[in-house]
Amino acid sequence: MIETAPIRRFLLLDDRNVESTENVELKLGVPTKHPANPLFVEDKPWEKRYDNFYGNIIFDKEEVIYKCWYSPFIVAHSAKGMTLSQRKKTTYDGHDLQEMAICYATSKDGISWKKPNLGLVKFEKNFSNNLISRGPHGAGIFKDSRASVTSQQYKSIYQGLNTSFSHDGLVWSKPRIISRDKIAGDTHNNALWAPTLSKYVAFTRTWGKTDRKLIGPETKTNHAWGRQVARIESVDFCDWSKSEVVVDCADWAHQPYAMPVFYHANTYIGLLAIHDQISDRVWTELAWSADTKKWHRINEGTPLIDSCTNPLDYDFGCIYACANPIFLKEEIRIYYGGSDWLHTGWRNGCLALATLRPDGFAGYEQNNTNELGRIRTNALDYKGQAVKVSADISKNGWIKASLIDNAHSVISSVQISKTSTDTNLFDRQVIDEDTVRIEFELNAAKLYSFAFSSE
Repeated sequence: MIETAPIRRFLLLDDRNVESTENVELKLGVPTKHPANPLFVEDKPWEKRYDNFYGNIIFDKEEVIYKCWYSPFIVAHSAKGMTLSQRKKTTYDGHDLQEMAICYATSKDGISWKKPNLGLVKFEKNFSNNLISRGPHGAGIFKDSRASVTSQQYKSIYQGLNTSFSHDGLVWSKPRIISRDKIAGDTHNNALWAPTLSKYVAFTRTWGKTDRKLIGPETKTNHAWGRQVARIESVDFCDWSKSEVVVDCADWAHQPYAMPVFYHANTYIGLLAIHDQISDRVWTELAWSADTKKWHRINEGTPLIDSCTNPLDYDFGCIYACANPIFLKEEIRIYYGGSDWLHTGWRNGCLALATLRPDGFAGYEQNNTNELGRIRTNALDYKGQAVKVSADISKNGWIKASLIDNAHSVISSVQISKTSTDTNLFDRQVIDEDTVRIEFELNAAKLYSFAFSSE
């Protein structure tokens, strides 16, 4: 649902909130990898290869538990026990032997995970496993708080494209084919309710021609096609629109692979996986949209989460963000599937976690540290609420904020010198104005967001 009272939040990464800037640049936040990484690995007989993991994680407030759905290959060649030398010498090619499935895991704290024996699906003559379905590829799963009937409380979308429903996230309805234009959906398909559109919106992958010229015959690594992120929409999760490309392949070497999307502070945020065709590694970048159709990439080419630098480290080769981040009071948790070697190579996978400070996806900081940075917001609807701010402030740094009326006169001004998360700048104001602007001056600081609070 759209964020309303008591707090209305504004992310500075969303340029709809910014009228002008001076001597500042929008920079990605800096996540911290959790010391417990990897959180879990391929340790079951049916977990042959996690590959891209395709994780979907929620914190179920009703049951007070973390839930994770992920998609390993349960029939495939495994890289377990292989040395780096062995992986380099042998080309991985097992597509004819592969079968994917959906598995389920739970956690009380989001760090220590259990893979329960569900007794739902047979694997090698045994039902003692955490499988909930065999076959689906690239599944996106979420719990829909808007569901009008219990049997559709959980929703999934996966390769085909197909959708399915469940009352508990474990037992699912017969797949429903939804694709009108033959979309393969060979990626992390994912969907959400878009509150500003009053529709479900899903993201998948398509392919388009690039202007790259081939040298010799076409192969898996010598081709002229490029991956694209495509979008479809529906009012009921049953009847869907035709697809439209929303993130194209602008650079053949760096191709968009998948993009889990979530809604936060009146902004749609995408965790865009990029496959480097040359190095055969995958990283995750940040993008945002006002309408789920037009996307803006932040610091394009720069990973939001850096991979490890040593081959065979748990996320050296690939980082695929799960859908969706978990927002806690003290941090944002971005879970991701990591793999220790190259995308098309012999690799082992895991679930891993990186955390951001609240609202810390991206923020403004000075270009020239010898001059102040300035940010002025657009005119904002204002009802006299208190104003809060979230920012990182270095030693001897500060942020000065001025509340400005329509005549560009300063109503109130304040300066802070400590890192802040939803810290009060201005108490409630009684003014004869329907709109205000805020002007920020930055010195050795990084500003992420501000908020109006009626609390």
